[in-house]
Amino acid sequence: MVPSSEEISVGDLVAEFLQQIGVTTTFGVISIHNIPMLDAIGRRNAIRFVMARGEAGGGHMADAYARVSGELGVLFTSTGPGAANAAGALVEARFAGTPMLHLTGQTATPNIDLGQGAVHDVPDQLGMLRSVSKSGYRVRSANSVLGTLVKAASEAMTPPMGPVSIEIPIDIQRTKIARPTELATLRLSIPIADPGDVETLNEIANMVKLAKRPLLWVGNGAKFAGSVVTRLVDLGIPVITSWNGRGVIPEDHPMSLGSLATTPEVGEFLESVDLLLVAGSRLRGHETADMSMRLPENLIQIDVDPAANGRTYASRIFHCGEAAAALGALADRLAFNGGLSLDEALANDLAAAKAAAYEDYPKAFGEYASFPTQMRAAMPRDAIWVRDITLNNSTWGNRTFPIYNPRDNVYPIGAAIGPGMQLGIGAALGSNGRKVVCMCGDGGFFLNLAELWTAIQEKADIVFVVMNDKGYGVIKHIQSTLYGGRHFFGDLLGPDLEKLSDVAGIHYVKVDSVDDLEKGVSAALRVTGPSIVEVNMKAIGDFPQYFKAPPYAAENKT
Repeated sequence: MVPSSEEISVGDLVAEFLQQIGVTTTFGVISIHNIPMLDAIGRRNAIRFVMARGEAGGGHMADAYARVSGELGVLFTSTGPGAANAAGALVEARFAGTPMLHLTGQTATPNIDLGQGAVHDVPDQLGMLRSVSKSGYRVRSANSVLGTLVKAASEAMTPPMGPVSIEIPIDIQRTKIARPTELATLRLSIPIADPGDVETLNEIANMVKLAKRPLLWVGNGAKFAGSVVTRLVDLGIPVITSWNGRGVIPEDHPMSLGSLATTPEVGEFLESVDLLLVAGSRLRGHETADMSMRLPENLIQIDVDPAANGRTYASRIFHCGEAAAALGALADRLAFNGGLSLDEALANDLAAAKAAAYEDYPKAFGEYASFPTQMRAAMPRDAIWVRDITLNNSTWGNRTFPIYNPRDNVYPIGAAIGPGMQLGIGAALGSNGRKVVCMCGDGGFFLNLAELWTAIQEKADIVFVVMNDKGYGVIKHIQSTLYGGRHFFGDLLGPDLEKLSDVAGIHYVKVDSVDDLEKGVSAALRVTGPSIVEVNMKAIGDFPQYFKAPPYAAENKT
């Protein structure tokens, strides 16, 4: 770090660093141990600070903002309880592979970890942060701040991406240092994407060349590889995705199976595949029926994380490399060698399986069978589709609602109930003018209701669709399947949403009829700012039982 004659505080250094690397919006809660940093952001007036009502809310907002905008998400919290409040949001960002920088305070350096009862002092805060982040750092001197910021932000944005936490003690935040001259021209150095071992890529290309019915399975780690995936599709290889890989190519593309892997029709198609190429996907339980789905033994896995090898399914070849770069190298090899000689029936069989799945699967939704079609018809093609964990998302929101771009797909990867509203707010603030629809159940919506006022204060342009069955519908389905239908602790008393909307001064629509969803959402989308569409599931009818016992529980029902 080369100093200049000008002195700045470490708080100002943090603010200038964020501005220099292109951060335009940050989230969090102001408190005693982060005021020097936020005071600098306020004085400089170059970066927006979104005042969440809680640290968890701010973390989820920063997460979704990064997912839809492509920027680094930034969260500010205070020490101790404030940092701990963000733990769930950091876990979600880690699940989602979101590039995020979490800046939190600490007690004064002489008091750290001594149990002296300093304000907000907790034992081993850094250990807690490391357990829920990709990594965590503690700044130990004012002169090491810039290097730590560069290291942390670069690490957050290097695949496999994730949230990185930094503790900056309050006395260091207030310390004056010589302004580093390199700050004016600073750029993060993100490692060039490595496609991996050349010989292994050659072997994979040879295996794909021999296949007659190959299929590419795209996960989160390859969801932004649309251009290279399109090259493979143009060679005749169809695509299926995980829930978090959706939109890598538009799901109305004739060679896309979307995220329909667990439907019987697509499951049957999978059994005809003679080579499965998995790129950037964990093949996790949600998408593989808890790893009970039969996948081709001729399975090739590409992942930047070497620990992914064999984590869920055994592979014939595991290739360690950045997924987009590896797929690009594979496409180069296949094109150079004259393309592929595939089963002529492959494309037609795929189209038949896809059409049958879209026709048959919604029949299980009962009165709600038309909801995916109605919702899609109401929303612009480039709208962002945000969901919480709710019955309607677990059934059709993650599967049969078509998605056309990976940045339009936001939901809690970690399957927590409640982040939906905050994810929706963050998505709206990073949407660059695109419309945002956020579907929640009443349980998830009420869990963080205070954040509705964040949306109002920030003038977030978002429609909250609240599927109101006055309880934890998902939990009741599990109880019906595994616990003899004993529905303990699942009924919820909540505020009247019409009166709540009136108090909040926002637009409200109630949907009492199954045919009125499109009309209600369309009306709300014409309004600027937050609005609520309440779907009265008590009037429409119960959602049909859908939960099936997972393999580990099927024989142990109680």
